[in-house]
Amino acid sequence: MTNSKWLIGYGVFLFLCGMAGYLSNPAAAKTALISGTAFGGLSVFWGVLLGKGFNWAKWAALATTLMLCAVFSIRSFISWQKVMADEPKTFAASLITLMLLGSLATVARLIVRK
Repeated sequence: MTNSKWLIGYGVFLFLCGMAGYLSNPAAAKTALISGTAFGGLSVFWGVLLGKGFNWAKWAALATTLMLCAVFSIRSFISWQKVMADEPKTFAASLITLMLLGSLATVARLIVRK
């Protein structure tokens, strides 16, 4: 699988995670849908550009994904703290952690593969 296809798949993954977050709590999780759509779309965009030979898109995707790793790390930490304080945030914490793991896998993929 090429990095281009990987990034497109990662973008779809982010969108689906955002959709799952929104559907789990439509009243309070509108930002999950917005961020999943925005960053999922951006990842698909980087993947399409990379597939068309714009090699700089790999570095743009890497920078974007590293930023997402930072955000997902902070948000998952906060969410798991809430779970430990008996707040009903287990689904959100698990979903954000899954997004972190997908982002870390994407960073590793972009660094290791040409």
